[in-house]
Amino acid sequence: MADSSQKKSGLGLSDHQSAEATRAVDRAALGIGIVWLLLSAGYFLFFSQDGLDGVRFLLILMVVFMPVAMIWVAAMAMRAARIMEAESARLQAAVDALRKAYVTQSKASSPNEQLPAVSIAKKLDEIAAAQRKTETALATFTTVRHQNPAPLASDPSDPNGGDQPALALGTPAEAIGQPLSTAQLIRALNFPETADDSEGFAALRRALKDRPTAQLVQASQDVLTLLSQDGIYMDDLRPDLARPELWRRFAQGERGRVIAALGGVRDRSSLALTNARMKKDPIFRDATHHFLRLYDKALAQFEKTATDEELADYTMTRTSRAFMLLGRVAGTFD
Repeated sequence: MADSSQKKSGLGLSDHQSAEATRAVDRAALGIGIVWLLLSAGYFLFFSQDGLDGVRFLLILMVVFMPVAMIWVAAMAMRAARIMEAESARLQAAVDALRKAYVTQSKASSPNEQLPAVSIAKKLDEIAAAQRKTETALATFTTVRHQNPAPLASDPSDPNGGDQPALALGTPAEAIGQPLSTAQLIRALNFPETADDSEGFAALRRALKDRPTAQLVQASQDVLTLLSQDGIYMDDLRPDLARPELWRRFAQGERGRVIAALGGVRDRSSLALTNARMKKDPIFRDATHHFLRLYDKALAQFEKTATDEELADYTMTRTSRAFMLLGRVAGTFD
């Protein structure tokens, strides 16, 4: 019966073995202590003929009891080490079980319950496709209206002579678009709040027309999606705020302990899960390093013209929170 109950759980068997080992250490320490007390006490009582003055009596006490105390200190240290090892094993098993359950639940979810980042990306693609059609038509219409209506010079090889009007070839949408504003950039890096966040989607569409910003947005979306697979969401993080001048020093190339405060994410669970994923998943590791490089480059460019208030808003976006988390795990702020 005892064997069958132990076989039900590997964890139970480990706890039983750990308890037995701890009791064995206690018994050994007790036995050694008793033996030492008997030997040392017997020697001083029966073989030592000198008188007992104050100093000699103190030395006798130290010789008798000091080794016993050291033996029990060693025994307590071994017990504490075994307890910590067992607790660490339990914690690791619990984390693995939670991660496995979450991944299993995610795979079993219906298409309508997919991750928010995936839904946002799909909706954004649909809106962007419709927007491109509209902007192309608008660009062609604008070019035709502002085109010089005068006829072309007569060409002998042209059968229509000078009656052929000038034809508009159309202007790319990027040529008529306004530059990406600071507010739009910050809004895009924070991503839309909900599926009905029209302002957020508008900023994101505008940011995707700017090639460097589009690269950063795509890299940020990739890492956010990967992090969400482990149940890590940027809205749940509450990083410590760093002063804008510290971000400026980092953007200007300063590294080391002086900028360590930028890694303000303190959530132990998120840090542990991200660190484990970084070590085990090469795809996640490559996506992380790619994102860190693009963010570093974008921040260096943004810092040159941004005010302290704009820089503070920039560093509190979801993209910046991901940078704090991943940068701390990757050692960027060491």
